Amino acid sequence: MADEQPVKKNKTRRIGKPENLTNAGKGRPPGSLNKTTTLLKDAILQAATQAGGPGGMAAYLTTQAAANPGPFLALLGKVLPMQVTGEGGGDLTIKVITGVARADD
Repeated sequence: MADEQPVKKNKTRRIGKPENLTNAGKGRPPGSLNKTTTLLKDAILQAATQAGGPGGMAAYLTTQAAANPGPFLALLGKVLPMQVTGEGGGDLTIKVITGVARADD
């Protein structure tokens, strides 16, 4: 047993049938969703629509906004766009009104 030499791995050549190696390691295309994720998302949206009754998902979300404002606002923060622009795609102007008249206004 002391005379055994370590086996060297061949890293330059793949072992196997070439027709089995054509799609090896490709995986999902970038940006595509996992099938389980897509199915779960569709099920959640369908459940929210049914829970809202005749008003649909909007009615359900309105009820949840009143009953659970914290989690609803967290959800709202995730679905709002990350960048906000002003009218016509220009800069956003914020005007703060304090109720106190100033000489320069």
